[in-house]
Amino acid sequence: MINLDRLVNVLGGYGARLVGAEGLRRRELRSVAMHDPTDDAPPLGDAFLAVGVDSAAEAVRLAEQARATVVLLRSAADPADDVREHLRARGLALLVVDPAVSWSQISGVVYGLVLEGRETEAGRGPSDLFTLADTVAAEVGGPVTIEDRSSRVVAYSASQGDTDRVRRATVIDRRAPEEVRERLDADGVFAGLAASAEPRFVPGVPELGLGGRTAAPIRVGRELLGSLWVVCDAPLDAGRSRALREGAHTVGLHMLRARVSSDLERQVESESVIDLLEGSADPAQTAGRLGLPATGLRVIAFQARARTEPEAAILHLFELVTTGFGWSRPGRSTLLGTTVYTVLPCGDDPSPAVEWVRSTVRGLPDQLGVAAGVGGAADPSGLPASRQEADECLTLHGRGVRTAPPGRSGARGAPAAGPGSPGTAGPVVYDDVWHAVLLRRLRLVAETGRLPTRNPVAELVRHDAAHGTDYARTLRAWLYAHGDLGRAAEELDLHPNTVRYRLRRMGGVADLPLDDPEARVAMTIALAALVEEPPAPPAGRGPGPA
Repeated sequence: MINLDRLVNVLGGYGARLVGAEGLRRRELRSVAMHDPTDDAPPLGDAFLAVGVDSAAEAVRLAEQARATVVLLRSAADPADDVREHLRARGLALLVVDPAVSWSQISGVVYGLVLEGRETEAGRGPSDLFTLADTVAAEVGGPVTIEDRSSRVVAYSASQGDTDRVRRATVIDRRAPEEVRERLDADGVFAGLAASAEPRFVPGVPELGLGGRTAAPIRVGRELLGSLWVVCDAPLDAGRSRALREGAHTVGLHMLRARVSSDLERQVESESVIDLLEGSADPAQTAGRLGLPATGLRVIAFQARARTEPEAAILHLFELVTTGFGWSRPGRSTLLGTTVYTVLPCGDDPSPAVEWVRSTVRGLPDQLGVAAGVGGAADPSGLPASRQEADECLTLHGRGVRTAPPGRSGARGAPAAGPGSPGTAGPVVYDDVWHAVLLRRLRLVAETGRLPTRNPVAELVRHDAAHGTDYARTLRAWLYAHGDLGRAAEELDLHPNTVRYRLRRMGGVADLPLDDPEARVAMTIALAALVEEPPAPPAGRGPGPA
């Protein structure tokens, strides 16, 4: 069984948006009903498909009759305020889907998610595409292959013996030879399939060993899922072209359901990872169920950004880190809001996590900007703390914090890319920036008013703001230099005597117990917490009064 939250996440990739009671996201969906205007008795179901209904108010009324939890409506407009209020009052959710998405696509996703979970566990899946390939081959009178968008063969008909050399190599290697793909691309074949819904005849290229083909795009709604190829020496007649086109449509729906079936497996993993990150389940038992070891785990937090379609960027990232469901993947992942979390076994050394992040990012399109943070090592019960550390490292990544302090060498020593930049030089690792995490926590405490504001540092900051002096930055330089006037003066680009003079003047503004070790520690912390970086004097005013 799935819950409403999972349905929202999956349909979100098709432009759906949720309206109504957010509290229903955990509600389980066990049945599906579809509106039929010829049926006097409305069907009952947890997910109600308002097929043929244009009004949000009418769709909600029908869903109430169906005793539904969520009603799905194709519409470009947001529902009116009275409809929203009615949804809240009745405890009903509305999923508004982009009208460019067809009802066949929507129903394929909903029925696949809600009803076909058991069939997936029993082994139903992409193997059925071979049967479909045999059926299409019989109807069009030629050997058939089914290929995905990357020209990888996902299924083929049984009769391939009398085909040309390229087809035999394609079936064996599960992909057309590189020189053939390049030739088809140069001839505009792939671009034509992407732009049209009609079959296209592709003449043979004897010098490459390629015979004639007719290809039909496999499309569900606006989304191109792949292509269907039949060997033929001449263009197909009208009847066989229609059979190929209809076969491509059927294959598309099946490929969509197969993808959703694999999404059901992701759901099981995702919910278990959420339990670990939130500490809401038995940690050892849940980790064992996911195949994770009992020690040496780290949480990795990802965020992906793109100039257009930011939601698609994070879904693309989640798809990538969960590809190859099963024990072949080292980590276990979930998607929470706009962040992808992966629990990765790598021990006390974070280097495997850094390399895994980089290899993951290499698999993303160049236009996506990725930020990543790696939490500290933990056992299953400590994963909530590792998640907090990963989130904080992710925040530091956005501020351009280095993946390792200056002077450190090795895999983690490169500067991190900021958000929105293509790719990333590496994640921010908690082991390297724990001090920055600590200071950030102190700043948050200060912002909530839980740090005392009557102290020498606060008085200096207020004096700087009122009189244009540079006392807070001077005190910080002196403290960081451990009282070395020469080093402090070099940091401030001043003469040592000027620093000494400022310190005397600062003693008249605030009580500075510079000889007290504990007071020096407290002032250092206060400087880090109260101001991230004491401001330099305004331009044109010089260094300010000494």
